[in-house]
This record gives sequence, structure tokens and C-alpha cells, in this order.
Amino acid sequence: MRILFVTSECAPFSKSGGLADVAFSLPPALRKLGDEISIITPLYQCVWQNYGEKLEFVMDVDIVHGGVTYGCELYRGDREGVPVWFVKYDPFYDRPRLYGYDDDKLRFAFFSRAVIELLPELGPMPQILHCNDWESALSVIYLKNDQVTRPELKGIRSVFTIHNIAYQGQFSAWELQTTFALPEGWYDGGLGFEYEGRHDVNLMKGAMMVADAVSTVSPTYARELHHHRYGMGLEGVAHLVDNKLQGILNGIDMELYNPKKDPRLPASFDKKHMEGKAACKAALQEAFGLEKEARFPLFCLVARLVEQKGVELIKELLPRLMDLGCQVIIFGQGDQAYVDHFNDCLKRWPGQFGFSSNYSEDMAARVFAGSDFYLMPSRFEPCGLSQMMAMRYGTVPIVHETGGLKDSVRSYSEFDGIGDGFSFPEYTSQSLMMSIMSALRVYFCDEETFALLRRRCMEKDFSWDRSAQQYQRMYSRIAVGNEVEQIPYRDAYLQLKDAYIELEKANRELNLQRFPDPYHRVIQVHMTTQTDGFFFLVFDRKGDEFTFQIEPFTFHDADAFISVSFEHLMAMARGETTFDKLYLQGLLRVKGNLSKGAEMRILLGRRQE
Repeated sequence: MRILFVTSECAPFSKSGGLADVAFSLPPALRKLGDEISIITPLYQCVWQNYGEKLEFVMDVDIVHGGVTYGCELYRGDREGVPVWFVKYDPFYDRPRLYGYDDDKLRFAFFSRAVIELLPELGPMPQILHCNDWESALSVIYLKNDQVTRPELKGIRSVFTIHNIAYQGQFSAWELQTTFALPEGWYDGGLGFEYEGRHDVNLMKGAMMVADAVSTVSPTYARELHHHRYGMGLEGVAHLVDNKLQGILNGIDMELYNPKKDPRLPASFDKKHMEGKAACKAALQEAFGLEKEARFPLFCLVARLVEQKGVELIKELLPRLMDLGCQVIIFGQGDQAYVDHFNDCLKRWPGQFGFSSNYSEDMAARVFAGSDFYLMPSRFEPCGLSQMMAMRYGTVPIVHETGGLKDSVRSYSEFDGIGDGFSFPEYTSQSLMMSIMSALRVYFCDEETFALLRRRCMEKDFSWDRSAQQYQRMYSRIAVGNEVEQIPYRDAYLQLKDAYIELEKANRELNLQRFPDPYHRVIQVHMTTQTDGFFFLVFDRKGDEFTFQIEPFTFHDADAFISVSFEHLMAMARGETTFDKLYLQGLLRVKGNLSKGAEMRILLGRRQE
């Protein structure tokens, strides 16, 4: 598969957030799977200063956008064998920061147009154009717009990934034809966004609507986007594109964050030899002016200091943590009010509280490695990478059950001993404090369990291999020549009816053992992808009779509602996959009483005694 990965930042060349880490790791992982992939990104001032001598000049090129001709240059670099193309136009990108300028809308409209115009210059045409966040959303839209009149583009399919739906690229409607150089019809064709009495254009919404596939960075976040608390005004759009929306958990570079080999650490260690972690803790305490006491529990936060990251909760709980004799390190840049507050805390709790806004990747690795617990109480978190990094260094996470935090951290249970961290369900300081107290109880009272949690964290596979395979399947599903064959609803319904009749026969005895008498459940099913239609299933038990009924209609008072592709419904009935796997991968949606999920995995899937 030939893929062009379009991104506004790419580590190590340019970075302001998690998107750069994804661009750093996902393309090489896809290359290892055999895909032909390259990256295209702007050539910022920081790129030219740090890597300019290593880049190869390719050509001068004129890009016409909105009737204006921009003379720019194309350069080429490399990232682990993956070609990285750089668009150099100094009036837009020779600036100290990547973002935060009044003309950002024009800077990235130009970049998106340049991506489309440069496609013939980058080698064979890609089969997939993979764009990320609002800064490259216009590349998806320009591709769809130009395919009408440019035959050479018609074989390209697009993927749009949402890394954080809070940043949507929302601008005044008059920018549509001026700044973005699109026909007026695009307002009603997907870009129009009427919000709080305003008539705007929303670039993220437009890309979600017209892309051939939409992904986000964790399965839980994909489900959360349908809720008004997380959808940020686009929850209705998430409903509309649900059949092509998938959550794929991000990964990290397992070798870069390897405590056995990391040269940034004062001492190395692994899951069998943890002495080095104690040395890392002592060095970290010294670096931040804390008392060098091994038994003091050391909590850390490495994050942007913004409200979304749960900093308010930490502010509220900090005096209680100090009273408990804990040590806390806050490391990161962000809102000046938070910086000022934590600088004041340094004076209030010397030797117990550490803070620095002088961020560096090297020090971040040392903070991860030297701490006992990693705090990540984000109000919402599409994926989150720092909890994965901390876990690689044996630092036990304490997280809010949201987005990728819920997908990557399994909360420890004293009842059965499962889990690799601690979590709290409600976004309140009280809920967070209860989780912290559970962690401290294990830390002080059960050293064996705490050591086990550390080992589980270090053993967890956060590599990009699994995620890359999921992206590869997504690409294959939408690529020209691989389109899913459409099946008439009646044919799909009859095939499923036969499959469920056989399934019910196979499961009848076990159903009698499992379900109470009497028992009645109605499940409404929406088939997607290869067909589009509804049917409902009725399961009844009366005495020793367990009956099953399937009808090709909607049932508005069903106990539960699911949406899943015809292909996956058949796979569940044949025992080739499970309800849980599809749900966790974001390939199956559930509404209604979720307690019925335990029943649906039995009723809709083949199982053995």
C-alpha cells in the first residue's frame, strides 16, 4: 500500500504535542509491515536550524492558492527509512513557534493545497492520503473537491485522524471562498457549522464528513465523541460518520523508552533488576531539591499545565498529599497562573515539593524513571502517551477513566489481583483522592503487590505493531480495488437469520443453564458497511423452553441497541471473533442498558462449554 502521511508536526524535526510522536512512530511501523509510506510536513524555523544541513533540496515549485502564486521549495529528509518531505515557505514557517499566529488558517490552508499540488512530484501516486487534525483537514477536502476534474487523483482514498476534537479549525463563513479558496457550495456540502448563533465553517467537521475513513486515537475516545461532554459540538457529526469511525490506540517507541538502554537515565534497570530505579529516584530527588528518602512515596506529573490535564484537581489535593508525607514533582509548561502557583508551592513545601517549567525530553525521562506513581487525572484524554512512557519505567499510573487512559491502564482490584495501575471514575478531587489512598495502601502495606504492579507496567506492550496492523486493515478496506462488496439487505438478513438459527441450536442447552426463568430480552441490531438496515432479536425462556425470534423491523423499546457491520455479525455467529473484541476495537457500538453486554456476548456469539 502506498501512503502519504500528512502532518503539521513530526518528531524529532518539530514537536508541540502528541501528534509529533505519532508521526515519529506510526510511519516506520507501517514500513516494517511492507507499506510504502512517506511523510509531508512544513519546514519550520526549528527544523531548518537543527536539521537544515541534513536535508536534501529537491526543487523549487509554485503553488497557486486563492489566485495567489506562492514560490516555495521542496526538501527531503529521512526517518528510519521513511522519506520525509518538507514544504519550505519562509513567510509562513520561518517563525519561532509552530502555531498560535493570527494567520494560522492561511498558513495551513496553503500547506494543505501544497500537499495536493505536490502529489505528482513525490513519486507514484499514493493510494491513501492520511491526514491529521484540523491543520491538514483541508487536504482531505481539496482532494475530494479536485477529484471531480482531475482524473489522476481519483484513485486516492483519504483517512482523517482526530487527535483532539477540542481543536477543530472553526472560522468565519466568509473565509470559505477567500482564505480557503473553495466554492460556495462547500458550506452546505459539509463545512457549514452553525454554533451559538454564528454561521461558521468547521474544517474538522468537513474532513470527517468527506473522508473515506475516520479514526481517533483510542477506542474509548471514539465512543466518547458521541457524547455532548466530549464531542465539543461535533457529537452529531460523530453519529453521522459512525459507520466509518474507528478508535485505534496510539503506541510509543518501546526502544526509546527502555530503562535498560536509555542513556538519559543516571542508572539502568529492568523488571528483574530494579536496583537502578532506586538510584534514579535518589538522583531525581536531588535534582528537584527533595529530601533523599527512599521510602517517601514520590508522585509526578509531566504534562502541559492546562485545565484539561486535571491540574485543578492536583492543586486542590496538594496540601493533603503534603500532610501525608508524600513527595510531588510537577514538570511542564503551560498557563502562567499554574506556573506562578506551583512556584509559590516551592516556597511553602521545600524539600517535599518540586517544580520546573524548564521542560526537556531528557529530564522528562528522568522524572518518569525516578518516580513511584504517575498522576494523570485529565478531564478528558483522547489517548495520552505519558502514562505509557511512565509505565515503561515501572512507574505506576493513577488515571481518570476516560479516553485512552481507560484503554491503556487496567485498574488494580484487591478482590482478584488483576490490574497494572489505579483509576477513578468521577472527575472530582474526592474520587482522585480515594484512588491515591488505594495506591498508598498498596505501597506501604503490600510491597509484594506493588512490585508486581511495577513489573506488569514494564511488561505491557505499548508498541506500534498492533496499532499499525489496525491502520493497515483500515487502509485495505477503503483502497480502490478493495471496496467492500455491497449486499442487498434481504440477502444479508436471510444469511444472518440462518446463522442465528444454527447458533441458537448450538447454544440452547447452555442458554438454559445460564439464563433465569422467566427470561426476556429484545436486541435491536443495525447492520452497516456491506449493507444498511435493521432487525431485532427476541430471546425468551419459559420453563425448559428457550425460544428465539428474528424479525426485519425496528423495535424502539428494545433492551439494548447495537451497530456493527454485517461481516462482523457473521464472524461472531461463526465464533471467529467475539463481542468484547469488536467493542474494544471500536468496531461495535452499544446503546441502552450496558449491563446487557454480558448477555449479548453469549446470545450473539458462539461459545463452548
